[in-house]
Amino acid sequence: MATPFSMSEADHALVQEAVSKAESDTDAEIVTIVARRSDAYHDAGLHWAILCAFLVVAFAAAFPSWYEGMVIWIMGGWEHEIGLQTLLLFLLGHMLLKFLAVRYLLAIPTLRMMFTPGSTKARRVRRRAMELFRIAAQGRTKRLTGLLIYLSLDEHRAEIVADKAVADKVSADVWGEAMALLIDEAKHGRIAEGLARAIEKVGTVLAEHCPRDASGNPNELPDRLIEL
Repeated sequence: MATPFSMSEADHALVQEAVSKAESDTDAEIVTIVARRSDAYHDAGLHWAILCAFLVVAFAAAFPSWYEGMVIWIMGGWEHEIGLQTLLLFLLGHMLLKFLAVRYLLAIPTLRMMFTPGSTKARRVRRRAMELFRIAAQGRTKRLTGLLIYLSLDEHRAEIVADKAVADKVSADVWGEAMALLIDEAKHGRIAEGLARAIEKVGTVLAEHCPRDASGNPNELPDRLIEL
């Protein structure tokens, strides 16, 4: 499981104030969520362990004489050759040892994150953002103007997901600057400040494309920051 983290009351107040200010000029509703991690990535650790086990077989197949000599040396070096059964048993044991060693090492979350490909992290963060968007914002506003700003700390990635009315007017690449502002602050530990800057940028875009209706629009989604 991910290590819990906590933001101060001042951090929450800063983000909530930024959301309220941004929503004052737009019909859109902004939801902010911060998570320590979007996935445990246990499958990545398993894949590395399997790969290392098969590399043992590949090495033995590529250099059979050297591998047999190594087995003889481990067994004391008295034999000039060993039987096929003994060699295969040693190979199986070597594979299991490699598999368990790598699996054990990558059970450490920090190491597992280091060895998880960036593309995998990006896909998992996006998937998690979409899941949270469906729960927290999608279809929950009368005019389908919900928008989620999601930050996943351990992956150093952020996502912005918008409901239909916003997505129809604003292409996804427009949010790039807001996400860059968020990540730039977050990597220096200023998570709340990063969110506030991103919210301000998002609010400017929303005010242009989804301006506040003169008849008024109730606050349909909470302005508070959600921590996971």
